[in-house]
Amino acid sequence: MSDRYGLQRREFLKRMGTAVGAAVLGGRSVLTPLAAAGAPPGSPDDPYGQIHFPTARLGQAAPPARVALVKGEGRYAIVRRSLELIKDDILGSIGAKKVLIKPNIVLADCAACVTHVDAVRAVLDVISPHVKSQILIAESSFNHTLEGFQYNNYMRLEKEYNVRIMDLNTDTFQVRYVLGLDNKPSRIRIINTLLDPDLYVISVARMKTHNYVFVTLSIKNVIMASPINDYKVNDKGLMHQAAPARHDLLHYNMFHIGQEVFPDLAVIDGYVGVEGNGPAWGSPIASRVALASLDAVAADVTGTRVMGFDPRIINYLNAMAETGMGQGNPDKIEILGSSLEKCIMNYKPHERMAELYKI
Repeated sequence: MSDRYGLQRREFLKRMGTAVGAAVLGGRSVLTPLAAAGAPPGSPDDPYGQIHFPTARLGQAAPPARVALVKGEGRYAIVRRSLELIKDDILGSIGAKKVLIKPNIVLADCAACVTHVDAVRAVLDVISPHVKSQILIAESSFNHTLEGFQYNNYMRLEKEYNVRIMDLNTDTFQVRYVLGLDNKPSRIRIINTLLDPDLYVISVARMKTHNYVFVTLSIKNVIMASPINDYKVNDKGLMHQAAPARHDLLHYNMFHIGQEVFPDLAVIDGYVGVEGNGPAWGSPIASRVALASLDAVAADVTGTRVMGFDPRIINYLNAMAETGMGQGNPDKIEILGSSLEKCIMNYKPHERMAELYKI
């Protein structure tokens, strides 16, 4: 790993620490509870919620990881095969927890950029016989969540399995703070369901390029679902309030919110990915791959490599890897199934990213 990329990662972490420190220590602490007296956090009578600093899962080096990578024909078949390669580990990690499956339905009527229902069906066929409680399939879309579920044929899953479709945008919330313009703190409402420590979150994401953070895979799929869009005010935009940049605010804020909201199981559907001007306006690319891992950082690092990009330039992945949230060193990631070399594609980056990164 070259010193150039090492310096880039260290500079990112240094900037992140300085900015967070300034937001917390400058003037009145942003960690001070602001909940209305007597009102439960996130209730209609409490527009601010209960503010507290997230419990970090940081400090220890992440252990070696395993990523199942399968190349083949048929979306359902390859997603299911990737899960079966680590099935015992998956079922052991679920235990008695409630399960939430988070597909990516970024726009209600954009079938080419959402998680295909067959990818979710493959997940259900592997885990549902072993999960006693009702499984949630939940999303908080940028526009209209239930319309997205209906348009993309998700509602039928309620008849086929013991599942419930949920619009997370109708949930209650708690308040957190993220960095806004000039590194000033911005109050953001985070969906309560995704803050539940007893919830087992399965991210089923489509492999796509992105206009702010280069790639969007399993981690971003979950973290960016957490700001609420109550159909009056959409808080998702608070995660990135400036023009795209190499050290974009979205990298910092995903690292921050990811200490509380993070996938337990990463599933990446790359059967047909999105390249170019993703996440919603790119072009389809037939990658014919699927990935699964209990380590979402390792899954996304491997997915980035499959797309033909160097994961060392993805700041949020670097920050998460270097602080122990997951394994980011390819030498410590065991790939099961298909060989990485046979799966690597050459995705076109978003045009903004191509300009910023000179590629």
